[in-house]
Order: sequence, then structure tokens, then C-alpha cells
Amino acid sequence: MLFIDGPVAAGQSEVHRLLSGVMNHTDATIAQATIAPFLSLEGVRKTYPGVVALDGFSMEVRPGEVVGLVGENGAGKSTLMKILGGVTRPDTGTITVDGVALQGLTVEQSIGSGIAFVHQELNLFDNLDVAANVFFGREPLRAGPLRLVDRARLRAMVAPLLKRVGANFSADAPVASLSLAQQQMVEIAKALSIKARLVILDEPTSSLPIAETEKLLDVIAGLKADGISVIFISHRLHEIERVADRVVVLRDGMLAGTLPRQAITHDQMVKLMIGRMLKERERVSDSAHAPGGVAVSVKAVQTTAYPGRPVDLDIRHGEILGLAGLVGSGRTELARVLFGIDRALGGSVQLDGREVPLASAADAVASGIFLAPEDRKLTGILLDLSIAENITLPNLPAHARRSLVSASAEAATAEKQKRKLAIKAPSVATRTGTLSGGNQQKVVLAKWLAMNPKVMILDEPTRGIDIGAKAEIYGLMRGLADAGVAVLMISSDMEEVIGVSDRIAVMHEGQVSGILGKDDFSQENVLLLAVGKRPRPALGGSQ
Repeated sequence: MLFIDGPVAAGQSEVHRLLSGVMNHTDATIAQATIAPFLSLEGVRKTYPGVVALDGFSMEVRPGEVVGLVGENGAGKSTLMKILGGVTRPDTGTITVDGVALQGLTVEQSIGSGIAFVHQELNLFDNLDVAANVFFGREPLRAGPLRLVDRARLRAMVAPLLKRVGANFSADAPVASLSLAQQQMVEIAKALSIKARLVILDEPTSSLPIAETEKLLDVIAGLKADGISVIFISHRLHEIERVADRVVVLRDGMLAGTLPRQAITHDQMVKLMIGRMLKERERVSDSAHAPGGVAVSVKAVQTTAYPGRPVDLDIRHGEILGLAGLVGSGRTELARVLFGIDRALGGSVQLDGREVPLASAADAVASGIFLAPEDRKLTGILLDLSIAENITLPNLPAHARRSLVSASAEAATAEKQKRKLAIKAPSVATRTGTLSGGNQQKVVLAKWLAMNPKVMILDEPTRGIDIGAKAEIYGLMRGLADAGVAVLMISSDMEEVIGVSDRIAVMHEGQVSGILGKDDFSQENVLLLAVGKRPRPALGGSQ
């Protein structure tokens, strides 16, 4: 995580530090190949009714190496993690730890072997402080009949762990007061507290913007330097390129291939993951795309997060406007105002030149302004309902006869959207919670596409989604824009913002600090605007 004191602690040089922070892989990386693995899997197979989750999978982990583990959703990564954690026992195959071959691990054996997990969905208690979370259930006690927690000793035990992960908060800090990146550090400190030899990081940067990701990648380098192995699972392939000594690729439950350090590239990983190279049009937006007139005009809108900091922004018909910025810059708060969840403190929103009331989400929906929220599982879909029920939920009157919802009408609408968006599921009656992340996101989009949107707001649309599903989501977004819909895409993924947007608006402390046209697209310009600085003009042009 990057912490900036004031507008910018180190000025422009801080931005350059962020942009140039490519980790060095020293000769020690080459020497790792000669070190014997302490953990290896051989011929591991795991099946569930009708599904082969892992099929003859083999891999090994050496001390002090970073192994990138990649694969599409459903490739078998989650099953592999459950086997390593002792939660699931393989049907066949062996797991060898320190030369001892086992048919499977128990949870106790996994922990005893020094295998620790940092999950994408953090397992912390918000009502406790950092120290209590790190040693929860293992707290040192004071002598005496009451056996009270020895707080002084607990803090002393946690302090060196926090220093090791580069944290700038204390053991007494309430977890509720920490950012997501700081909470990730607490989870890693917790892993180190059990004397971890292998730390498995499952999508650790999926909720972090580029600035906060930097510190976490530095922590991974620190673990490696201390001889601790890391399995780094991420859909952000550029991060895998930066930190991995070796990449293991899963496809359909099988080992699709292994890439040594010198062969790790974005294209090679994608080819192994999906069996083909992504075409360029699947990765970037059409630079020749010409948007129409202004669809949404945000005029001096003030959010409750930043009173007195008015936002002015235009979104055009037929364009994808990327909205970038650091954590806390006000992007999601603006989206909540545009969708009527929060009331603006001032200003107005016009749709096609006419002011629209946004006192509630119902007002936004009635105007054709729809939102695919940041946390799809919490606020985008109902996991226990079927695909059909989720898709038709916002528009039940259109599927009712004499005030009773028609199951056949729901199924007809859902089937149409399922085909249109290529939602992978046995039927529209399938429970939405059983779908992969990419297909869940398609259900979120399907419910709005069925209602002919005028404005589509997508907050972190591909978070936790694999590369193949990302390409499909990008295609859907471009299809919306080509149909004349105004698309506002909020994203913390720099590659996504630059690769998909027609223009990029950047927010800093509650206001739009600048808008970039395609000629000025660069990570440096986005970061400069994100910290309140002026972007660099394109060569031969002007800002």
C-alpha cells in the first residue's frame, strides 16, 4: 500500500517510483531450480458428481520461490487450495512434504507443515484490533486464576510481524479503521505468526488499485527474500509477470503447462489458460470508435463523502468512459448518487438535456440508468435465487399476469438473455450462487440489458474474473456502447482502464481532476491526475 501525506508526499518522483517499481529477479532465482522442493503433488485427482475438478495434477514448490498459479474460473484452482489446506481429500495421488508421501492432508497437517492462506474474502474480525486478530485463539495468557489475555506480551509478539510486512499501523489499531490493503497485511502477519513456510495468496490485489498493490507486491518480495514460498493466484496477469519465478497453469482440472521465469509473458499465460491467443480486439477498445452527443451531464454534484467538492462530468452516447482514481477518491460515491442510492448534497444530473430526479434507485431505473455494483455477491445478485429470478427481479410487473408473476414469462426472458450473453449454466433454473464469477457478472448485466438501458454504470466489472470471461465482458460493454448506450466503467485495474476506455476521467479527493483522450492514455498520466498533478501532454499535441 502507498500512503501519501498531504496531496503528494514526494511529488512527481513518487509517481515515477510507482511506475518504475519492477522487481529485480536476481541470480538467486536461477539458483532456485537446484533446490529440492519441500512440497510436491503427484497425480492428484478429485471428482465431484458429474465433475472432474482435478485430473492427474502435479506440481512442486521450492523454498523461497514465488509460484504464479493461473487458470480460468472453474479450472480447478479452488479445489487445489482446499486439498492443500486439508479441507478436501484427493481421490488419488500423493502429497509429499519434506520427503514424506501422504495420500492427503488434514487441516492440522496442513498447518503443521507451515501452509497458510490469505483468502480473497478476508477473514478478520472488524470489532477487534490487529493484535487480537493475528493471534485469535492463540493469545498469550497471564498467570493467575482468571487467565486473562496478556495484552502487553500480545502486542510485543505482533509488532515484529507487522514490521516484517512493512505495515505503518500499530498492533492496537482497530481492524475496522484499516484499508483493504492494510487488512491484507494483517492476514499475512497472521500467516507468519504460525511460522508459515508457504503462503498462498488468493487474488490478494483484486480489491486494490495500482498504488496500494505496489506495497503488497513488495511484501511478496520480502517473503521470498526470507525464504518463504508463495503461491500467488491472480487474474491480473501483469502482476504475475512481475513477481513469479515460475507459472503453473491449470485448464479444465489438468496441468496445461509450466512457464519458467524467462518464458513468463501475458500472451503465453493466456494461450495456456484458454488454449489460444486472445485476438487484439478482445483486449482493447476500437480506437476509431466515434461517440455521439452527451447522454448524461453531471453538473456540480456533491456527494456526502466530499461536501464542497463539486463534480462535473459528461458521458456520451456510444462511449465507454473509464473512471479511475485512488481508493477513497469518490468514484463509488458518485456512482451511488447517479443510481439514486445516496442523495446528492447539491448539483444536478441531466439525461439527454433534461434534469432527472434521483431521489431513489427506482427513479434511476425509471430513467434507464442502471448500476452493476462493485460487490456483485453482496448487492448485485441474490445467490440463493435462480438465474431467471435474478434477471427478472428488477422488472417483475412486466412478467406478471393479474398481479401474479408468471414463471414461464420469467423463463422466456431469462433464456433470451442466457443465449445473448452466453451464460454458462445447465438452465435458467440453476441457482446463481453456483455459477463462476464471470457468469455471475453476466447475470448482473443480463437483468439490466433486458430493460434496454440508456446509461450503464459498471463498478469494477471484472474483479475476480478470469481472462477469458473478461474478454467476454469487454465485448458486452463494447456492444452496449455500439448500440448507443452511455457506459461509465469504474475500475482500479490500470490495464483495463487504458485498454477498454474511449476516454478516461480521473478523480482526486472527490473531484474530477482531469479527462484524458486516447492520445494521452498512459499509466503515468492516470497516476499524475490521481494524485492531483497535471498530466504530460502527448508528443506533438497538447493536453
